[in-house]
Amino acid sequence: MAYLPHTVVIITGGHLGEWALAYIDADSYIIGADRGALFLVQHGIRPDLAVGDFDSVSPQELEQIQSVSKQLLRCDAFDKNYTDTELAFIKALERHPERIIIAGALGTRFDHSLANVQLLAQAEHHGVVAVIADEHNEVRLVTRSITVERGRFSMVSLLPLSAEVTGIYLQGFVYPLHNATLALGQSLGISNVLDHESGTITIDSGSLLVIHCNG
Repeated sequence: MAYLPHTVVIITGGHLGEWALAYIDADSYIIGADRGALFLVQHGIRPDLAVGDFDSVSPQELEQIQSVSKQLLRCDAFDKNYTDTELAFIKALERHPERIIIAGALGTRFDHSLANVQLLAQAEHHGVVAVIADEHNEVRLVTRSITVERGRFSMVSLLPLSAEVTGIYLQGFVYPLHNATLALGQSLGISNVLDHESGTITIDSGSLLVIHCNG
């Protein structure tokens, strides 16, 4: 049986920088989505899979991606039902990983950014931990409980992805919550701060976005 990695790292074509490389280690299965594959190649990293329509790279850059990547899956730019990032995400799920990290999923296209955040719900449905990361944020989805570490981000914000999130309990935070409810559109959960090195977030029902961010 082929070895299936515990972590799949997707590098896609939004805002990228040197920070993204810190999420890749020797045991990661690495997927480059469209221009994200070029970013990897330009930084001396060989993608296990490059996927997308590659309409954001030149023919010469595509040749470079193809020559370095272990596998390339090219899709028609018009005859497809998924964004390049979601295609990469589907391929990541096929490997049944424990965790998926997506870097470059946030950028100037708010429609793409929001669609990528909603991929976290797909990961949750498949029982996979997923994180969307950029230079200033890490975004996760919680449907039961999570322990968060202080790390490199000073703030933790909570935003409902479902219409309502009930039974919210926070431990280890400057502003604790006890059996609280957040409805879509409320900002009560914005800009909390850990009071200890780690904290616990527990909910009874709903889907809650947990966003680590810099102040």
